[in-house]
Amino acid sequence: MIGARHISSTLALTEVELRKLRHDPSEVLVRSIQPALWLIVFGSVFNVVRAIPTGSYSYLQFITPGILAQSVMFIAIFYGIALVWERDFGILNKLLSTPVPRSSIVLGKALSAGVRGIFQAVVIFVLAAIIGVPLHMGVINIVGVFVVIVLFGMCISSLSICLVSLLKTRERVMGMAQAIIMPLFFASNAIYPVDIMPGWLRAIVIFNPLSYVVDALRAFLLSGNYSKLPLDITALTLTTFALVFLATVAFKRIID
Repeated sequence: MIGARHISSTLALTEVELRKLRHDPSEVLVRSIQPALWLIVFGSVFNVVRAIPTGSYSYLQFITPGILAQSVMFIAIFYGIALVWERDFGILNKLLSTPVPRSSIVLGKALSAGVRGIFQAVVIFVLAAIIGVPLHMGVINIVGVFVVIVLFGMCISSLSICLVSLLKTRERVMGMAQAIIMPLFFASNAIYPVDIMPGWLRAIVIFNPLSYVVDALRAFLLSGNYSKLPLDITALTLTTFALVFLATVAFKRIID
């Protein structure tokens, strides 16, 4: 019964969060501007210049999974800012006064961030098709991409909740979020291959969860080589579980 209550509460809270997107679909369009610029401007220029070696793939092919992962990360890392708003308006206090388990609140919000990432993926798939980027779009490939995106969205949104519990204000959370996501992005294999990185940066890439996400997305969308996929999924899953647990423990600090 307890497990069923947790699941139903989590799904109900996820549905509530996604309903906000249905009432304001313009958010999807606004969030699409940044990946569009990366693909259409940055990617197209470097695709012509051929300054970065990407093997048998064009630079646009190589960068598309990285931009997809980056887009999901940008959506999820700012998810905790909405919690500050909900706290200031007393919504969190009302939610905590209900029988809904605290873990369900965290899971519901994290899961909704992951599902929102799927909408971002659809936008990027459309952009890739418009500019002629060939990707593997089979059913298994798309399902695999969506699973990775949902896990990654949950991972980063849980990190955002942890930041809110420590920093308290929107301004501090926004500043720290920028300080985290930019190094994560540039110290990963999202926009250039690991082979051309200096040794010290390669060492950082090993501990960067974004690198495993991009590896998994490239396996599904480009190479079809799933030999590293168990490692990628394991690393992402363990990181997600750890951050969801920490976010659940730290959640009460948001309203203290």
